[in-house]
Amino acid sequence: MENPRVAILGLGVMGSGMAARLLAEKFQVTVYNRNPQKSIALGDNGAFVASSPREAAARSEVVISMVADDGASRAVWSGENGALAGASSTTVLIESSTLSVGWVKRLAAVAAQRGCELLDAPVTGTKSHAASGQLSFLVGGSAEALKKAQPVFSALGRETVHLGPTGSGALVKLVNNFLCGVQAASLAEGFSLIEKSGLNYDKAVAFLINGAAGSPLIKTVSARATARDFTPIFLMRLMAKDLIYASEEGNQHRVPLQTAASALAVFQQAIATGRGEEDFSAVIESLRQQ
Repeated sequence: MENPRVAILGLGVMGSGMAARLLAEKFQVTVYNRNPQKSIALGDNGAFVASSPREAAARSEVVISMVADDGASRAVWSGENGALAGASSTTVLIESSTLSVGWVKRLAAVAAQRGCELLDAPVTGTKSHAASGQLSFLVGGSAEALKKAQPVFSALGRETVHLGPTGSGALVKLVNNFLCGVQAASLAEGFSLIEKSGLNYDKAVAFLINGAAGSPLIKTVSARATARDFTPIFLMRLMAKDLIYASEEGNQHRVPLQTAASALAVFQQAIATGRGEEDFSAVIESLRQQ
């Protein structure tokens, strides 16, 4: 079967990797980004560069949004030039951004009014995973829409997990990032305690990351902190945003995420020192310099 035509809305760290992967897999790809400069390289490699989300959607059978937050998602989907205005009733809409569950459900309802199905399908992985087709998709929505989108998911990911109805993928992604944020914040405080108490840093850290506390995330964040390499893979300000969204969802279900609040305070303190555009692992460096 011929690959569906795909639009990618948002060409940040993840969106650009996804678009490049689809081009390499011989999909017809249309891209849109608010800053058109980010579209140039993909256009040179064969993507059609749309002037609006509406134009991108009108050219495509599958539309994927990969943007920063609820506000950016509203901007690409809604309004006269939004993707919903260009989508047909047969278009499969995929929201792969990490967003609040409430907004995802409202977006799905608006899409349904236009006769479209929306899948919330946030991802885990990095740009390199996107470019090599190794992402994991956490999907909420109907089995029918998932079946239509599966060729795209298969090209982009190693795993597609159908978690249930609309909003399910968004919620699991928030829980995932909440757990990651708490680990990173606690690691920052633990490393700061090791340094400031005069312990042998290298020996203590080697023991901790190879012991019971040494999760894959702890190992990765520790390595970046030791190398002092905070080139963005996942921006610190986005981690803070996800902790806020997760806490809001917890409150909706009367499950106050107290550790999320503590972790958020650690990240917000680091952001206040100007580190919001660095990788979230820079939270360790922020505490080191206090």
